[in-house]
Amino acid sequence: MTSELVIYLYNVVEDEWSFISSLSNPIEQAQEIDSSRTSVDTYFLGYANGQNLLFVSPIKISSDFQRYTKNLTNYKNTQVVVPQAHSHLLCLDLINDKQTLEALITEAKKYQKITLISYAATPEFFQLKQVLINKDLNIYCPEAPEIESAWTVNFFGSKSGIRQLAQKSAAVEPDFTMPEGVIVVGIYNAAKIAANKYIKQKGVVIKTNKGSSGNGLLIFRENDLPNDYLSCEQKLTEILKSEPYWERFPIIVEDLISINYGVANGYPNVEFKIHKSGRIEMLYYCSLAVTKDGAFLGIDIHEDIINDRLSTMIVDTGYFVAERLAAEGYRGYFDIDMIAGKNNKIYVCETNTRNTGGTDIYKLVLRLIGKEFMDERYILSRTHYHLAKAVRFEEILSSLKSLLYNRRNKEGLIINSASRLKQQELIYTIIGKNKRRAYQTEQEVFKILKSLN
Repeated sequence: MTSELVIYLYNVVEDEWSFISSLSNPIEQAQEIDSSRTSVDTYFLGYANGQNLLFVSPIKISSDFQRYTKNLTNYKNTQVVVPQAHSHLLCLDLINDKQTLEALITEAKKYQKITLISYAATPEFFQLKQVLINKDLNIYCPEAPEIESAWTVNFFGSKSGIRQLAQKSAAVEPDFTMPEGVIVVGIYNAAKIAANKYIKQKGVVIKTNKGSSGNGLLIFRENDLPNDYLSCEQKLTEILKSEPYWERFPIIVEDLISINYGVANGYPNVEFKIHKSGRIEMLYYCSLAVTKDGAFLGIDIHEDIINDRLSTMIVDTGYFVAERLAAEGYRGYFDIDMIAGKNNKIYVCETNTRNTGGTDIYKLVLRLIGKEFMDERYILSRTHYHLAKAVRFEEILSSLKSLLYNRRNKEGLIINSASRLKQQELIYTIIGKNKRRAYQTEQEVFKILKSLN
């Protein structure tokens, strides 16, 4: 028997299903599902390496992209499994697809140890774990809490959960601050509180407890709403009535922070991993690229993105949060989104207790560059570059051939997804020796893509 098989489950829609299923517009819901599922290539690229890997995907990963990944990462034994059922709950789809499940079990029994990991430790993930254990497989889950601590995933990964932790920790860790705000139940109460805050401060932020890709987040700036209280309250009530998830989940109403874009683009971020033993590891810090409406666009990673004083503050705050999560039994990856204020304060915005928007990039550059990647290279990654038309993966590779990642000098462009091209979007990562080289390469990419379109 071979020593170990890693089974990775890209259950991103499953993780977000409680929110996605509450979207009232079926077209928007379908777009959200497709956007999440077609990001699977990025995680295949991140996780396909030298290990024996069985990658469970909600959709097919093209043979061309698999070859591209193999050439880039030198992976050896990697298989892609796609359940035939599509309920959007990947782990349940695998359980209910008897033929695919039995094939997976047959393959797994060739190995002494099965490491089961996933994008998120969902309730369905724990059901699948138990099914595999019942099939006499030796299952090891180093990136998920034990069942008695599974509550930590949703609690600390919610807007209300991390806010409660911040309020509880204020006296112990003064740097762990969040924008002033309250947790509210019901749209009418939320509208009243938000209107009052907006009138006084000329701005307000409203969040649902669990959102997705910018949905469930409302940012109102000066002149966005009526300037008298009753009209403002009425307008906010109408907006909150437009989607059922505002009634379904707790609502957070908080101050609009005046952002200092000179600090990590205004949005610092730090990612950690809590190992099975409870050991805490800081993986990297970065700046987030974010739209005006708060949607995630990508990350920049480099040691000098944040000065020493602020990076120390951000990492220390991260360790404090990590220690609290670890003490409660959380295990696996998580990150902390922050906001840099013009008042020189760093505010914690939220935590994501799962694989994050940067986990796949971290794993890829760690393999390509090594542990000193933050010091040796500048990493620029973006999730949404709009193309004027759908382009085949082979055409993109051919057109951008001169800029593609070179393993000898460890610089260049990486195409992170073939599936997303069908939606006229390019996900890419650029690795440069410095910031200037990375952004120069990006401009060269844009120039070629414009001529291609």
